[in-house]
Amino acid sequence: MPSREIGGIRRPIVVRPRPGRPSQGLLVVDRTVFPCALGRGGITAFKREGDGGTPLGPMTALWGYRRPGRGFPPPTRLPMLPAAPTLGWCDAPGDRNYNRPVRLPYPASSETMQRADRLYDVVLVLDWNMRPAIRGRGSAIFLHIARPGYTPTEGCIAVSPGTMRRLLPRIGAGTVVRVER
Repeated sequence: MPSREIGGIRRPIVVRPRPGRPSQGLLVVDRTVFPCALGRGGITAFKREGDGGTPLGPMTALWGYRRPGRGFPPPTRLPMLPAAPTLGWCDAPGDRNYNRPVRLPYPASSETMQRADRLYDVVLVLDWNMRPAIRGRGSAIFLHIARPGYTPTEGCIAVSPGTMRRLLPRIGAGTVVRVER
């Protein structure tokens, strides 16, 4: 599989599980290793909506969201959009907008992208199950800010604010994030 350019070097970002801790991982970019949080279900080759697993395989960064007024992000080549209070993400497998951004309030199940905590202050949208979106195969797989202690996500990859600041200048649309076992 071809890799994408990251800060002038053609390598993917690689995510592996942390030995002995399946819901935590190690994110490797250009020989630098950063801790990260993974889904509560660890890494899975058979991703399903609500299973808490982080999908195995390559995913491409498409665009990002940032929460205005929170001091992020540093320069990046990735298109970044403001996360308005009305921005949501549909996670209802039976809905026509499954695994897409929606305007809140939304009649089907969706999550708000402007959360009370800081987890979505910066969110990078990964292309998991997007073209086409297969109902029930998982939604809202992002690279975002981690909770203290790298507690598990619902299937996303999460890094510290400091790590995100270091990654953003090196990520552009098309950067590959490859999750391995």
